[in-house]
Amino acid sequence: MYEVSVLKEGYCQPTAGGKKKTCGSITLIKGRHNILVDTGSPWEKDLLLQALQGCRLNPLDMDYVVCTSGHPDKVGNLNLFTKAKHIVSGVLCFQDNFFQHAFKQGIPYEIDEDVEVVSTPSQSGSDVSVIVKNTPLGTVAVTGGLFECYEDLEDPSLWQDNSEDPESQEQGRIDMLQLANHIVPGHGKMFQVPENYKKHLRVVMYTEEHYEQTIGNKTTSSHQSEYVVFEKDD
Repeated sequence: MYEVSVLKEGYCQPTAGGKKKTCGSITLIKGRHNILVDTGSPWEKDLLLQALQGCRLNPLDMDYVVCTSGHPDKVGNLNLFTKAKHIVSGVLCFQDNFFQHAFKQGIPYEIDEDVEVVSTPSQSGSDVSVIVKNTPLGTVAVTGGLFECYEDLEDPSLWQDNSEDPESQEQGRIDMLQLANHIVPGHGKMFQVPENYKKHLRVVMYTEEHYEQTIGNKTTSSHQSEYVVFEKDD
């Protein structure tokens, strides 16, 4: 049986001038294999090493390191894990051996019968998530940017604003909510999937449309935005 521990909770905090402070979650999956999901930024090296030491592990104990995307807050400490197989987005590598797995064709990469890496397009089309079955918490999904945080279940702008393909990401979110009991999002606390999302699927999307009309030399424009709620009984 595997255990899933969040070594560091991710966050995304707006700051002055329209900027934001953000850094991703770091998650340890411990069992038959030792698996680290996302490595934090280069400035979190000491934090990561201390967190692993608290679990009586060091970087050389890792069998796999999975980075859910190629963003700096996910890959910043990959160089510490020289004995692990690396999965970065859709690419697998060990030392100078590289292999492009067929994630985009919907084929998971199975680490073993309880752990698999799957394609979940979100902030980029090559993003991945890790699904862990048979844990004390049930099925746990470590999703990177597929879910920003628990609050994005009701506020779609939190994930849609950064999405490369909102329609594909929406479908991935629907599938994951049906599959997982708990989710480790990219920038927030682990959360239990609400039971009503299992029995009664509810997805909130934000849509925005712009219109322009030209008559003679005059162009007029209009803007329309709305929240759309998709609901379906199981």
